[in-house]
Parts: sequence; structure tokens; C-alpha cells
Amino acid sequence: MSTGRILPLKMLILQILKRQQILRDDELLEYLNKYMGEVSASEFNRALMQLEIQGLIHVSPLKKNIRKIELLGPGKEFMGAEED
Repeated sequence: MSTGRILPLKMLILQILKRQQILRDDELLEYLNKYMGEVSASEFNRALMQLEIQGLIHVSPLKKNIRKIELLGPGKEFMGAEED
């Protein structure tokens, strides 16, 4: 992560998703680049993975190379197929 950023990347992702709820990954990355400057793919993917592990977001494929990023909250936990 580059120095001089006001908010950590994960916090900004959550703030954006609080307003939008669901975004494609390319849309989210566009917002992040607008507010933070250039965000690398590895930084972006690492932040998404950490947020998903923490149970704050859910990332799912839409099409080849396009993912849907969804904010989870109280009562919106993601249930995997094996948990039905």
C-alpha cells in the first residue's frame, strides 16, 4: 500500500459498499482508484479476501473475470451450499 492514504483500503471498501450494497469488482476498483490513487490488483484482492474471511462481504463470480462484491450485515450472513 502506498503511503499518504487517509483511510485503509479495507475501510474505504466497506464505506463504498455501505452506500452501494452490491458492486462488480471493476466498479469498486474504479471508485477506489478515484479516491486513493492507483490500487494494485494484488492489494485489491488481498483486501477483498480479508474482508470475506472476516464475514463482512461476500465475493461471487458473475462472468469470466467479473465478480460481484456484496456487503453483508446483521441478518445477511452468507450461507455456503454445504451449510443449507
